[in-house]
Amino acid sequence: MKHVLASVIVAAGLSLGGLSNNALALWPSADSDGNNLPTLAPMLEKINPAVVNIATYTSRDNDNPLLNDPAFRRFFNIPDQPERRERSAGSGVIVDAGEGTVITNHHVIKGADEIHVSLTDGRSFKAELIGSDPEVDIAVLKIDAENLTEVKRADSTKMRVGDFVVAIGNPFGLGQTVTTGIVSALGRTGLGIEGYEDFIQTDASINPGNSGGALVNLKGELIGINTAIIAPSGGNVGIGFAIPMNMANVSVEQILSHGEVKRGQIGVGIQDVTQELQKAFGLKNGQLGVLVTNVSEGSEADKAGLSPGDVIIAVDGKDTLSASQLRNQIGIRRIGDTVKIKIIREGDEKTFKVKVGDPSSISGNGKVHKLFEGASLEPNKDGKGVIITQVARDSHIARSGLRPGDVIIGANRMRTDNMQELKDALSRNKKQALLHIQRGMGTFYIVIQ
Repeated sequence: MKHVLASVIVAAGLSLGGLSNNALALWPSADSDGNNLPTLAPMLEKINPAVVNIATYTSRDNDNPLLNDPAFRRFFNIPDQPERRERSAGSGVIVDAGEGTVITNHHVIKGADEIHVSLTDGRSFKAELIGSDPEVDIAVLKIDAENLTEVKRADSTKMRVGDFVVAIGNPFGLGQTVTTGIVSALGRTGLGIEGYEDFIQTDASINPGNSGGALVNLKGELIGINTAIIAPSGGNVGIGFAIPMNMANVSVEQILSHGEVKRGQIGVGIQDVTQELQKAFGLKNGQLGVLVTNVSEGSEADKAGLSPGDVIIAVDGKDTLSASQLRNQIGIRRIGDTVKIKIIREGDEKTFKVKVGDPSSISGNGKVHKLFEGASLEPNKDGKGVIITQVARDSHIARSGLRPGDVIIGANRMRTDNMQELKDALSRNKKQALLHIQRGMGTFYIVIQ
């Protein structure tokens, strides 16, 4: 932390001329003794009241379903009033003072029976959960309170690697804490943390309890919601991740309007373009994109004219460099939106207008097994397993807790390296399936029925 602050002060002292007028206002030219001393205090004093602590309460009865049986309670003389346990779950950010709207992480409030929001002025309020988006890890709360402070949301696409940022949250339940750093990287994906990933990476310390807190720029604008760290030793090592506000805003807007998030799909199987595939498809050396491996019959992509072998290179004018990026570009669109998809087909560039469809309309994977209706599957690019790429909200797959990015490596005690092996394994039981799932670096078994 000492070294991070030192780097901020030195860098600021050397490059104040490169900062905007708004940013310069944050840096007093001198302290009371006349010494030059840059500080973030004026900015933080304005926005700190908008960063809140979130505590959740759960009933101990939830740990054992037997405790919900009145006869069991009477026999063992267990009080009818369930015992509650409290935990200091994390942080949140007020983004609309008039409506009392608070953004936090889904994992912060997951499983809570009651949620309380505490402000820096000592006030505490019971919060209403409006809705959440587990695949992005965003939840929206509302509190009935007056005289709140909100943080202005910024356009996170304007952030650059090297920009200074400030993380604000409640690490380890200590109370509000501020750490500083820079944007270390943008567009981080493939970490296996969430279903949809496009993280801002920062070296500003993000520790347990910071989840759901604010990542702001030097203007005090909200650019991201802190969500995760890589901590091989159990502590912060300077690799933290925040959900970009442009991505979070899509979830927040849908939750506020409909109480939930519905993601669309276009109906294609995809994989990254490797050097070998560049040569095989006659692409220019270094050309990046996403190869279309299959197009679901009757899907929006099929109706628009996309074909297997097309290489998607841009969506709505923004370059598409990887399969995970394409999933994000489509996944954050509303059902019914139309996107312009630029492809390379046999050396020629073409652009198609493709409507974003409802995942529940997917029918092809029902042929694999009826339990997979509403899910989109494709062979894993490394040849090991079948990856789940899209999940309809009310499907069997969604209700089981599986999500995009999960890889099916086995079914009904049989190895499944491809779609045919998965189909053969699932045919052994028409009513349920025992799946062996790989998620990130770990694996687990789950039964869907």
